[in-house]
Amino acid sequence: MKTIERPLDFLNEKRNNPVIVKLNSGFEVSGVLLAFDIHINLVIDNASIVDNSGKVKKVGRQFIRGDSINFVY
Repeated sequence: MKTIERPLDFLNEKRNNPVIVKLNSGFEVSGVLLAFDIHINLVIDNASIVDNSGKVKKVGRQFIRGDSINFVY
């Protein structure tokens, strides 16, 4: 594993791999990270959304605005 010195390095390591994105709304989106930009806008493929009640919904490919993200793991 390479040393991660900047936040975008972390996302680059996660590209084409499964991620979980926690949103400011409390929802979680899981899927494969396809792309991102300098604003941390993300494109997630095969996405599933878990709402605040725990209900899961498969939604396919999704674009997530960086300003709505709490954290990515």
